[in-house]
Amino acid sequence: MNTDTIITLYEEICENHTKFLGDDVSLPKLFKNDKKNQFNKRALVLVYLYSKIGIAVSKEELTIFIRKFYPKTNDVQDGRHLSRQSGWNILSGGRNDDNDLSLKKDEYSLISIKTPYPGNVSKHRKVGFKDKDFNKLKEKYNYGCATCGSKEGKHNLLNSSVITKLTKGHMDPEKELIPGNIIPQCDECNRAYQDKFVFNNSGRVISQTKDRKMLNVLNENISDKDKIIKMRNLLS
Repeated sequence: MNTDTIITLYEEICENHTKFLGDDVSLPKLFKNDKKNQFNKRALVLVYLYSKIGIAVSKEELTIFIRKFYPKTNDVQDGRHLSRQSGWNILSGGRNDDNDLSLKKDEYSLISIKTPYPGNVSKHRKVGFKDKDFNKLKEKYNYGCATCGSKEGKHNLLNSSVITKLTKGHMDPEKELIPGNIIPQCDECNRAYQDKFVFNNSGRVISQTKDRKMLNVLNENISDKDKIIKMRNLLS
């Protein structure tokens, strides 16, 4: 897919977003900066899924595409975030969405750009936390993941092949991403827990949003690493 095709597809998405979706669905910017010399990763994922609308697309396929623009990309999670956080009608096999595509684990499909995701909670998840504020929050947590303790810039405690990068994690995934509802989490924890649990400010699970089996795993007397593995299996 060349640059002109990406821009054309994105413009089609914009047109439909304005006409049918509006403020209920968050549209990612196509470029990362005003110079317009680098595409936004999340916008690229949306464009690629749109190019294959109604068809199952694997996370591996998305990752291969994104690596053309971001060679160091390890794992693309934007398909999940575009639906649950931004409101796009993207179904996921790992989330057990009801669909006629029989999506497998780590497969996504953009169903429509005229209707939002049926479980859209984007109106509750507006980002109101600047990077400088997040840096202060990370300092408060000694630059460690609130949930597993992995230190930013060092090998992850749950996956030693990954260098830890801290992201803004929801304490309550059904509320806005604002001060008082944010903890720093590594990608490993953020992916494993997804939108299924509510955390306290120490990164411990205090309740769940759905799926009792997941909470039962957390109560097992096993290591955090084994808990992460078992939860990922439940999502498959």
